[in-house]
Amino acid sequence: MNQPLPYEALLQLKRWNTPTIYNGWEQITKHNHARDAFNLEETRDFMPQMGPMVGYAVTCVIQPGSAVHPRNNPNAWSDYRAYVGSVPGPKIVVVQDLDKPMTYGAAWGEVNSNIHRALGVVGGIIDGAIRDLDEMNNAGFKALARRLCVGHGFAIPVRWNCEVEVFGRKVQPGQLIHADKHGFLAVPYGDEAGLLDAARFMDANECENLISVARSGAGKPVAQILKEIDEGAARFGAAAQKRFGNKGEW
Repeated sequence: MNQPLPYEALLQLKRWNTPTIYNGWEQITKHNHARDAFNLEETRDFMPQMGPMVGYAVTCVIQPGSAVHPRNNPNAWSDYRAYVGSVPGPKIVVVQDLDKPMTYGAAWGEVNSNIHRALGVVGGIIDGAIRDLDEMNNAGFKALARRLCVGHGFAIPVRWNCEVEVFGRKVQPGQLIHADKHGFLAVPYGDEAGLLDAARFMDANECENLISVARSGAGKPVAQILKEIDEGAARFGAAAQKRFGNKGEW
């Protein structure tokens, strides 16, 4: 399982966009940084003005197109909410819709967003639909989803506190999630501790050795610009390799 980070670390992680956090993560992980941890399918951020969200995954499976589940478990919402409330925050609800690729209803709208905010959930990654977009914004509930939808169908929790698959990525309860308009990163267990420092370092490394060099090139001969960029790239790679002792894949 994950080692929860101090709340102040989560606040600092929230100050960076998700690609920056990924740049740090790839330096410290033993996972395949070209295949693992991030969404493999396109997501849509319906509240980009809220910026990034950071929290620990609470998971849920829904199937709004089936009338069977409400009959089989009339207490599903109550039992599910008790689970969400029992988990320390901040939390992000990660929702698998079994109707995919079809969309028959939206479980997250005005009511569910306000309820989840009261339970310490800052937003959702919903591989299905949402509705009541303005009201969700008013609730301060950020959502990445596939589309908007008019109705809710038979949208109740089918199961929860389980592995889910959303946007091509499997997510376990309790994984640290960082998400914004680019997509999301589900940080593998064990990679949390060094994440913030690694992201900070790589951002500074980019600024000092790549971006500043590129921006100072105006008016210089092309040959000089290319030479300085190559030199900056070499410094960038050497700094990362010295700090993290990796293969120097830049």
